Amino acid sequence: MKAIVFTKYGSPDDLELKEVPTPKPKPAEVLVRVHASSINSWDWEYLTGTPFVNRLMFGVVKPKRGKQRLGADIAGTVAAIGASVTRFQVGDAVFGDLWDRWGGFAEYACAEENGLEPKPFNASFEEAASVPQAGVLALQAFRQGAPTRSGGTVLINGAGGGVGTFAIQMAKLSGAEVTGVDAAHKLDTARAVGADHVIDFAEHDFADGDKIYDLIIDCQGTRSMSDINRVLASDGTYAMIGGEMKRVRQLWMRNALAALTQERRKLRLVFEGPNKGLSELKALMEAGNLAPVIDKTFSLAQVPDALRYFAEGQHKGKIAISIAPAV
Repeated sequence: MKAIVFTKYGSPDDLELKEVPTPKPKPAEVLVRVHASSINSWDWEYLTGTPFVNRLMFGVVKPKRGKQRLGADIAGTVAAIGASVTRFQVGDAVFGDLWDRWGGFAEYACAEENGLEPKPFNASFEEAASVPQAGVLALQAFRQGAPTRSGGTVLINGAGGGVGTFAIQMAKLSGAEVTGVDAAHKLDTARAVGADHVIDFAEHDFADGDKIYDLIIDCQGTRSMSDINRVLASDGTYAMIGGEMKRVRQLWMRNALAALTQERRKLRLVFEGPNKGLSELKALMEAGNLAPVIDKTFSLAQVPDALRYFAEGQHKGKIAISIAPAV
C-alpha cells in the first residue's frame, strides 16, 4: 500500500509517499481501507517535533519505528477484522481518530474496534474524516462549562478553524449567544456556521471589551490569564484546547490557587482523549445539526502541499485528504 512516511522531524519537504506493507489487524482491531483523512494541528506539531513533549512520546531525536506516519482522522470501509471483533463486519463504513497510533495518511490503517463509529449515513468520507479530532475537542470543551440557561454567552477564540467551527455550531444548538474571534478572512466562515458576533483580533481586543462571557473556548492559547479573567464571568469557565507547556503550567497553578481562595471561575485544559462523544457527533450530523466546514481537499500524494497550506494559516475550517475512492 502507499503511505506518507517521515523519518526525521522537519518540514513537509521531509515527507515521502512510499510503498509499505499493509498492516494486519490484531484480535481487537479492524483493518480500514482509508477513503479520506484530514489535517489537524497535531500533524504539524508531530512533523516539526514541537512542542518538545511530542518527542517524549514519539521519539526524542527522530520518530520511533512504527510511528513514522502522520494522519489521525480517518473514514473508510472495513477491509478485515480481528478474531475478537464483534461491532463491525467487512464492508462497514466507519470513522474515527487514530490518535497516537497515527497512520491515517495511507491507503490502509488498523484501529481498535472501540475507537471507531459507523460513518454518518448522510456524510461523504471526506466530511466524516474532518470530524473526529476537531469535533471531539470542541464537544469536550463545550461540555466543560456550557451555559445552563438559554442566552448564555460563549466566546470562541480561533472561531474560524476546525475546532472553532464545530464549537460555534454546538453553542448555537444550546441557545447561547456566540462571539467568534479570528483573523479577518475567517470571520465570514464563523458567521456562516452561526456566530452572532465576530471580532477581528487584529482590529479589536476582546479582552478590553465590556461583554462578559459564561464560557470561553480558546483554540489559540495566546492570551494571559489576567486578560481572560477580565471578560470571564465570576462563575464562568475557560476551556483551553491544548497549548504550550508554559501555558499549561500557568493554568494548573491558577487552579491550585483557586482551590485556596474559593475562586468560582473554572479553568480547564481539554485533553480527555480521542473519540469520546464521537457517537454523539454522528447523531448530530445525521440529524442535520452539525456539519464540517471543508476549505480544500488534497490527494494522498499532495499531503506535503496540504500541510504547507495549513501552516500558512489561511484555511477556514478543515483541510481534507482524499485517499482511496469509495467502491
